[in-house]
Amino acid sequence: MSQLDAQSHQNDQLYKIRHSGEHVLTQAMQRLYGQEKFFMAMGPATDEGFYFDFEPLNGFKISEEDFPKIEAEMVKIIKENLPIVREELSLDQAKKLFKDNPYKLEWLDSITNKKEVISIYKTGNEFVDLCAGPHVAKTGEIKAIKLLSVAGAYWHGDEKNKMLTRIYATAFESKEALDNFLWQKEEAKKRDHRKIGKELDLFSIDEYVGPGLILWHPKLSVVREEIENYWRQEHRKNGYQYIYTPHIGLSNLWEKSGHLSFYKDSMYPSMSMDTKSKDEPTTYYVKPMSCPFHVQIFKSRPRSYREFPLRWCELGSVYRYEESGVLHGMLRVRGFTQDDAHIICREDQFIDEVNKILDFALSMNKTFGYDKLNVYLSVRDPEDKKSKYVGEKRVWELAEKTLEEILVTRKVKFQKDVGGAKFYGPAIDLKAVDAMGREWQGTTIQLDMNLPTRFGMSYIGQDGQEHTPIMLHRTLLGSMERFVGTLIENYAGAFPVWLSPIQAKLIPITDAQHDYANKILAKLQEQGIRAEVDDRSEKMQSKIRDAQMEKVPYMLIIGGREAESNSVSVRQRDEQDLGAMPFDEFLAKIKEQINTKSLNLIK
Repeated sequence: MSQLDAQSHQNDQLYKIRHSGEHVLTQAMQRLYGQEKFFMAMGPATDEGFYFDFEPLNGFKISEEDFPKIEAEMVKIIKENLPIVREELSLDQAKKLFKDNPYKLEWLDSITNKKEVISIYKTGNEFVDLCAGPHVAKTGEIKAIKLLSVAGAYWHGDEKNKMLTRIYATAFESKEALDNFLWQKEEAKKRDHRKIGKELDLFSIDEYVGPGLILWHPKLSVVREEIENYWRQEHRKNGYQYIYTPHIGLSNLWEKSGHLSFYKDSMYPSMSMDTKSKDEPTTYYVKPMSCPFHVQIFKSRPRSYREFPLRWCELGSVYRYEESGVLHGMLRVRGFTQDDAHIICREDQFIDEVNKILDFALSMNKTFGYDKLNVYLSVRDPEDKKSKYVGEKRVWELAEKTLEEILVTRKVKFQKDVGGAKFYGPAIDLKAVDAMGREWQGTTIQLDMNLPTRFGMSYIGQDGQEHTPIMLHRTLLGSMERFVGTLIENYAGAFPVWLSPIQAKLIPITDAQHDYANKILAKLQEQGIRAEVDDRSEKMQSKIRDAQMEKVPYMLIIGGREAESNSVSVRQRDEQDLGAMPFDEFLAKIKEQINTKSLNLIK
């Protein structure tokens, strides 16, 4: 970890605890096995804890069976309450101290080239490591620590380098916080959308199609269709117009937008098309986002101040290159459909439009069961030296100030995400909190200070003069792939009734009830309710169990009495037995649940 990377964490106590935990782990390893068994490589703190990379020497190996012994030594070091002291060294002093460690020497060369301060941290009188910090003052400040797993990892993540051993671990300010984290980890394993997706036949990723590209199976396609129908309906209500744009665009479009300057590494390689005209450009790029196309629609004719605000939305499929190591089922992909929208308005309409988007976002997230949203104001990193932002400093400051004032006026609690702004402007980000307390990026409202100027967007104002409009980028759900993936995990595959691929399963007890079951099926389907008859020659309890495993909300058991009385016996996937009720009563109840998009089963 470099000194620059550490700057934003100087006052973050949890970060200090975890970074110090890595030093305690390394010290425990040295106490138990000696320094001749491995080379220390690196060990940064992460969002979930920390890890320690080392190169084993002379056949040395670590497995999870060794964890109890290592953890016991770590607890001992923590109880000793050893001081952790920082010292600065010259390059020569540092190279002499770490002369036998090739990884530390490589790091010293890299930070020297960046002109960073060289510092070490000593834990007690026996352990020292090259490190930028920060750390807690004493090991006793680490209140709870846990080793999690061991794996292989290439040095710098490059398969051309040596394979190292990586130990993952975590640390917290309290045992309660650690216990909650471990519960979340276990619950996440049970709810993993990749596991549930396979069990319920929802989606797949095929090596012949390509990594990071999702194949939506029929059941999950139903879920997506319902979400999209709701999305379209709500956008119409909120004054949006639908537009459609191509999947590829000429290189001059992406040059003009700035994407080839600021975003090229995430764009797929260009392709050349043969043309008869020598004057016609032939290089195309697959689109990573839709905004330049929306701009060109705006510019297709002169615009007047009377037309604003323009609210254009698109469920647009885009493609972005992601390293294979970060791909993760539906949650991190290379091809996805974004619920994209752009609002083009006058300066006097800007604040009102942002507030309308926030209201829209709160309403839509609530419909899907996300009542808790953590809010972030994504701004520039004032220390950035790479010129990764476009526009004047004065305009950035005004934009950031205006978005912050909107949140303050609404009395919304928020955190600043320094460095989280896009290259073209600051943003308000809403992150949905799921059933396990995890955050998921969903709604983002981005102020674009780049495209209107780059493309010369203008309109004729009330004064008869040309003016530059304000442009907002906006998604509510984010990508359809990630959003549906998070829904699978949030509900553990048991979708609310209105989203469930199959909403009711009819289970005749004997063959004699098949005709009645099919009549009920026809009536349900007439009302747009997704239902199936399980007419297999299996026992009733086996059919019920299978339907529960499929997460079907309702099982309608049909025996002789139900067929004679035009009723159904209703069981729910949560194993609650509602007993027999007239079919029309059940139909009214399930229709109400679907129409109101209820998150609960019948009570």
